[in-house]
Amino acid sequence: MTITEPLPAVGTFAELDMPERLLTALGTEGVTVPFPIQAATLPNSLAGRDVLGRGRTGSGKTLAFGLSVLARLDGKRAQPRQPLALVLVPTRELAQQVTDALTPYSRAMRLRLATVVGGMSIGRQASALRGGAEVVVATPGRLKDLIERGDCRLDQVTITVLDEADQMADMGFMPQVTELLDQVGPGGQRMLFSATLDRNIDLLVRRYLHDPVVHSVDPSAGAVSTMEHHVLHVADADKHTAATEIAARDGRVIMFLDTKHAADRLAKHLLSVGVRASALHGGKSQPQRNRTLAQFKDGHVTVLVATNVAARGIHVDNLDLVVNVDPPGDHKDYLHRGGRTARAGESGTVVTLVLPHQRRAMDRLMADAGITANAVRVRPGEAELQRITGARTPSGVPVIVAAPAAPASERRARSGAPGRGRGSRGGQGGGRPRRSAPRNSQ
Repeated sequence: MTITEPLPAVGTFAELDMPERLLTALGTEGVTVPFPIQAATLPNSLAGRDVLGRGRTGSGKTLAFGLSVLARLDGKRAQPRQPLALVLVPTRELAQQVTDALTPYSRAMRLRLATVVGGMSIGRQASALRGGAEVVVATPGRLKDLIERGDCRLDQVTITVLDEADQMADMGFMPQVTELLDQVGPGGQRMLFSATLDRNIDLLVRRYLHDPVVHSVDPSAGAVSTMEHHVLHVADADKHTAATEIAARDGRVIMFLDTKHAADRLAKHLLSVGVRASALHGGKSQPQRNRTLAQFKDGHVTVLVATNVAARGIHVDNLDLVVNVDPPGDHKDYLHRGGRTARAGESGTVVTLVLPHQRRAMDRLMADAGITANAVRVRPGEAELQRITGARTPSGVPVIVAAPAAPASERRARSGAPGRGRGSRGGQGGGRPRRSAPRNSQ
C-alpha cells in the first residue's frame, strides 16, 4: 500500500484509533455518527498522513481535522510561545467557530487552545501564547504580527491545518500563508480543507503537502437534496417591498447585500416597520459583530442583514432561509452564502431577488454553480412569494433592538486593563485584507 491509497472509511467513531477521553466527549456532545468527510478522512489523518479534503460548507470539516489534531497531541505539552499544532483560517468568524467547536474536546484531552485574531486585544493573545498552548487557531495577519513581536514561534508545530484555503486565496492571503508555512518545521503533518480546490490551492498542495490522501465529499453545495433554490424575478420598483415582506416572515433569515451601507439602510428600515433586524458587516467592531451574532442565535434578532462577512464560518441552528437581496458576485459566493442553511443534513431554502438587468448574469452564475433553480416572477403581497419564503406584511410598529452590554472581558480589553481569559476570539490581523456548532455540525 502506498501512502496515497486511502485507508477505508469507518462507520462509527469507535472504530477509530482515538483516546477514550475523546470518544467519551463525543458521546457527551451528542455526536454519534461521523459525517461522510469525517468517516473518510479521520482514519488517514489519525495515521499521520497528509490530507487534502474537499467538502461543502457545513459538511463537518472542523471535526474532520480537529479530532485528529487533538488525538495526535494526546499527552504532549507545549513550551511557552511554541505551539504544537496550527489551524489557519481566513476570517475572525471562522476562527471563533472552529474554537467553539473544538473547545469541549480540547478540554476533555486537557489540551490548551489559543485563538489569535485581529480586532481584539493582542496583549491577551500574546499572554495566552506565553502561557503555552498546544493548538493555535489563527488568522494569518494577526499570527504574523505576534511572530514579529517575538510572542510565537512555529518551528515546533508538527500538525498544520489550512481551513477554507480557497477563501484565503480569494482574500489575498497567500503570501502570508506561504510565509507562515515556511516557518513550520519540516516533516510534520499537513491537512488542507476547502470547499473548492482550484487556482492557488494547487500551488499550496504541490509545495506543502507530501503524497496527500485526497477525499472529495459533497462536491457541490448545489447538489444537496435538502436545499431548495429559488430565483425570484422582481421589478425594480417592487424589490424593496418584497425584501421587507420576506424579512417579516415567522422565523429567522439571513439577508445578504453587497455593501455595508446598504445593509445598514435595510436594517434601519426593517426596525422602523416592526422587524427585529440587525446589520453585520466589516464596518462593525469585532465585539459588536460577536454580540450581533449572539442576538441572532438566541432569537433576540430575527433578521441578520449581512455582507459577505457572514458568508463563511457562521453556523446557526435551524436557519431555513437565506435571501440574496443583492445577487452574489460569483458562484463561489453563492454557494458559501447558501451554505448558512441546510447544514448538517437540515433542510433549507436559498432565495435570490433578481432585477431584469441581472437575469443574464444570474443565469451564468447558476450554471457555474451547477444549480438548477426554480425561477418565478413575483410581486409583493402575492401568494407565490408567501409560499416560497413565508413573506407577510410587517406590523408597521417600530421596534428597537437594544444593544447588549459588552462582557466584562471585552470592556477590559478595550480599556487596556489586564484580563484573565485566554486569546480573544474573532478575525483578521490588523491592517490585513478584509472581506467580508452545535453537535456534529462542524
